[in-house]
Amino acid sequence: MPKAQLNGVSIYYEVTGNGFPLVWCHELAGDYNSWDAQVSYFARRYKVITYNARGYPPSDVPLGDRHYSQEQSVDDLHKLLLHLGIEQAYIGGLSMGAGVALVFGLTHPQMARAMIIAGAGTGSTNTQRFAQEATDLAQRLEREGIGPWATEYAEGPTRIQFKRKDPRGWERFKNALLAHSAPGTAYTVRNVQGKRPPLFAWESRLRQLDVPTLIIAGDEDDPCIEPSAFLKRCIPRSGLVLFPQSGHTVNLEEPALFNQVVSDFLTAVEAERWYAREPGSGVAFLAGDTG
Repeated sequence: MPKAQLNGVSIYYEVTGNGFPLVWCHELAGDYNSWDAQVSYFARRYKVITYNARGYPPSDVPLGDRHYSQEQSVDDLHKLLLHLGIEQAYIGGLSMGAGVALVFGLTHPQMARAMIIAGAGTGSTNTQRFAQEATDLAQRLEREGIGPWATEYAEGPTRIQFKRKDPRGWERFKNALLAHSAPGTAYTVRNVQGKRPPLFAWESRLRQLDVPTLIIAGDEDDPCIEPSAFLKRCIPRSGLVLFPQSGHTVNLEEPALFNQVVSDFLTAVEAERWYAREPGSGVAFLAGDTG
C-alpha cells in the first residue's frame, strides 16, 4: 500500500500507467476510487495519479481543526508531486478536488500543464450561509457519525441524477460514502469547505492565469453553474462544457462523455490548439455580428 509522508501526515496514493502525469483530486463525498473509470481510460496514455486527501483512510486522519484547510490540501498535493519526482502534470479535480486543483494552478502554475475543473464553486454565491451549513454539518457528524448524513446526502438534489441513470453505480458511491471517517469528514467540512474563499475572490489572479483550463459542470448542479460561468469569463485559456440533465458527480454519472471531453481537451493542449479567448469577445451584442 503506497503512502507518502507529507507534512507529517501519511497520504495514500496510486500510480497507474505510463506517460505524462495526470492527477485527479477527489470530492468531499468521494475518494481515490471515485476515479476508477478515468484511471482505466487514461492510463492507456498517461501516468495517472489518484490519492486520498488527509482525513480519508487509508490516508491518516489527524485530529484537530488546525490540520485541515484548503491551503493545506494544496500543499499536500504539491508535496505529493515532489515525492513522486513530478515536475509538471495535468491537474484535475471534482468539487472540493476541483477547488484544490484550481488553487494549485494559481499557486504553482509552472507545475500545471493544464487543469480540468469539474463541479467547482459550491457555496460561492452564498458564502455566509454555506459556512454556517458547513459548521452545522461538522457538528452533526461529530454527534451522529457518518451514516445519517451520508444516507441523506447520497439522495440530495444534485446526486439523484446519478441514481436515476446508474442505480448500481450510485449504490457503490453511497456505500463508499458510508464507509468514510466521520471525524475526517467533519474536519474537512468545517475547515476545507467551510473556510475556503469563494471562487469570486480569485478574480484578479484568474484573469492573469495562463494555464489551459477545461471547466465542466452538470446543468442540474445549480450551485456550480454560476461559478463555472465565472471561471470561463475570467480564465483566458478556458473552455466550458455543461453536461445535459446531469448533477454534481459528472465523472461518475457520464463517464464516457467525461472521458471523451477531457481526452479531446488534452489532445488540443498537446497540439497547442487550445486557444486564449479573444479580448472583448462576448461584451458587445452586435459588433462583428449582424446575423
